[in-house]
Amino acid sequence: MSMLLDRQVKGLAMFLCLSFLAFVLAQVMLAGRQVSAAEELWVEHDAAVASSLLDQGVPKDVIAVSLANAEPSEEGWSLLAAVGLGKQAETHLRPTFSQLQQSAYAGALSVALLLLLLLSSGLLIFSRKRMRLHQQVDEILADYINGNYSRHLPQGGEGSFFQMLSSVEQLATMLRSKNEAECTAKEFLRDTISNISHQLKTPLAALAMYQEIIEDEPDNTETVRQFSKKIGVSVRRMEQLISSMLKITRLDSGSIQFEKTPCRVSDLVFRSIGELTTRAQDENKEIRIEGNGEQQLLCDPGWTGEAIENIVKNALDHTRAGGIILIAWESTPVMLRISISDNGDGIAPEDIHHIFKRFYRSKHSLDTQGVGLGLPLAKSIVEGQGGTISVRSEVGSGTTFTCCFPTDS
Repeated sequence: MSMLLDRQVKGLAMFLCLSFLAFVLAQVMLAGRQVSAAEELWVEHDAAVASSLLDQGVPKDVIAVSLANAEPSEEGWSLLAAVGLGKQAETHLRPTFSQLQQSAYAGALSVALLLLLLLSSGLLIFSRKRMRLHQQVDEILADYINGNYSRHLPQGGEGSFFQMLSSVEQLATMLRSKNEAECTAKEFLRDTISNISHQLKTPLAALAMYQEIIEDEPDNTETVRQFSKKIGVSVRRMEQLISSMLKITRLDSGSIQFEKTPCRVSDLVFRSIGELTTRAQDENKEIRIEGNGEQQLLCDPGWTGEAIENIVKNALDHTRAGGIILIAWESTPVMLRISISDNGDGIAPEDIHHIFKRFYRSKHSLDTQGVGLGLPLAKSIVEGQGGTISVRSEVGSGTTFTCCFPTDS
């Protein structure tokens, strides 16, 4: 009975039921008319017989008894047979019956033709509606095949046909999402390759130039030492670029599963800045730490430490000699907040909404270190563990990055 859930099929079924009821009602009315006609013909026939008998001088009482008699006798049947009006008599010999028969046939034929016309009209209307629906579905499916998902299949019914259309629509939605994901992945891959090529072009050109200089002056020890050091800087920059890109790619692909364990925030911070303290001393900068030494955080220590390290590196890159980088943390009932502040140059308002984009370098910081991947990597790590990262900055006064991690309830 699931077909009856289809609105068009339900309409057709109701139409057929109403047509059947109309046919039965017409037959009942026709039968009533035929009975009335038969009664009239019967009365007219009795009146004709009575008139004929009166003309022949038959007494009225005899005629009345004869007309009221309902039981035919053998003599009566024999008389009718003798005059050719028995059971086997032809219809034209009984004009009254012939007239009734013609009226009955004409009425039955009229009702049958009317019913046929009604059913044909209903089926034609249903077929046209169904054909239009099928044509619409065919056009939309053709668009789906050609990759156009702007139109949607009809979803106004509840029958099996519309259930099938709903399933097809869900399949089309999945295909559209898959196509969009593939297009996004291709675009991301194209942009990534372009960015990597652009980022590698500079250090590779520098390496080639340094190598030519060393070849031209192999006996000049000072020149060899100087440009060998520059070669090392370019190689480390390339290593940093490739390592960061591999990490971001692994995070994007979901191949990294964060292994969260409880750890003290102080230990996490000290491990993160372990290699940066020497750099800070060499650049005459100071890294300060403030916070409850026993406060714990549920996170992946390795990846979270790398996120903090990248933010501190960014702070060192944009802080002048004598600057201070402050790492502090505090806990609330719902989150643990780690803030990394500096009193450096700050971020220009036109750049602050773009600093987490990959390879983004502000025109105000082209002379600083880095390849533009540290902050995007930190953002991916923090958000991958259910946290959030935000930035607040003022030009000339410094910048504060805030990482918020949900506490273990």
